[in-house]
Amino acid sequence: MLGNLLDAYRATGAELPGGDLLGARGVSMDGWFWRITDAAHGRVAILLAGVNTPRRGPVWGIAGLAADSRTAPPLLTTAHLPAATAARHGVRVEMSGESGSLHGSDSALDVRLGNAHLTARLDEVHRWQGRLGGSSVFQVVPWMNQYWHPWALGGRVSGSLVTPDDRWEFTDAQLYAEKNWGRGGFPTAWWWGQAQGFAEPLACVAFAGGAIHLGRPGRDARLTTEVTGLVVRTPDGNHLRLGNPGTSPVRANVTSRDGQDSWLLDGGNRHWRVRVAAHAPSRESFVLPVPLVEQGVLTPGALEHQLGTLEVTLWRDGRTYWQGTSRTAGLELGGIGRSAEELARRDGSPLPQH
Repeated sequence: MLGNLLDAYRATGAELPGGDLLGARGVSMDGWFWRITDAAHGRVAILLAGVNTPRRGPVWGIAGLAADSRTAPPLLTTAHLPAATAARHGVRVEMSGESGSLHGSDSALDVRLGNAHLTARLDEVHRWQGRLGGSSVFQVVPWMNQYWHPWALGGRVSGSLVTPDDRWEFTDAQLYAEKNWGRGGFPTAWWWGQAQGFAEPLACVAFAGGAIHLGRPGRDARLTTEVTGLVVRTPDGNHLRLGNPGTSPVRANVTSRDGQDSWLLDGGNRHWRVRVAAHAPSRESFVLPVPLVEQGVLTPGALEHQLGTLEVTLWRDGRTYWQGTSRTAGLELGGIGRSAEELARRDGSPLPQH
């Protein structure tokens, strides 16, 4: 009886403190994301995997591989993969189809999409600390449209990325990984960022925010609010998580003007305050697709930067605790159906075909 109740509770998207936040939940969208930062060579690669479960129709997957560097053309390749499965506990995702294949876990990656092939081994993974995850108190609330958990805030990556234009061998790159899921797919609007490559090798910064809806599907009475979660792994290895309304709120301001996209976040609690200022040239963004789960298709969804600049300042009890700068930051601004229009308005470029 207790097991059935827990399964029903998890099926709403929620999770009890200390529960498994990494496995598939069978909600509308389960997503996994890995980011590899090789700051010494000024290059970054990302891998995304989404298992989509519509109310009617078969489960289907989305896979994406992107890379950017200061010396080679950027890469973006995505695919709709009809065969997609994921373990209910832990990180184990498998996808396949005519467009490619993907195998992802907490120890290894192997993805073939188009003419690109990424293989990687993940070692010395620094996992999230604490009984509540990245969504913090919202983790236990059922029927939210989106949950977020950055489960790996460091680690060592070795492997290779082969593309038609380049071959990237890496032996000591940095790892970041997260899980996101929700009963309603992606929010109508969101902002996101992640950075390593600081002078201090243990440091890591990640944030995610958006329009959050609470309430059972199909019900008219729902609560809508905007929430931003901000996570810092300090150079001495400690974790700081802000973003709870009332106790540690984070204010976020995202703008795009004069050829620059900018993200400004400020948050704190009784003892800590964090300020994040990030920016990147608008023309260097590319479009990431997101799934429309019920329709079984991909749509333009987010403007993504891979080599942005992010500056972070951390105060403890009014005194400066740490300041750091990364020039390999990932920065994102999302909104269903809006990104293609914004891209065209910026530089007239056609939307990449996926």
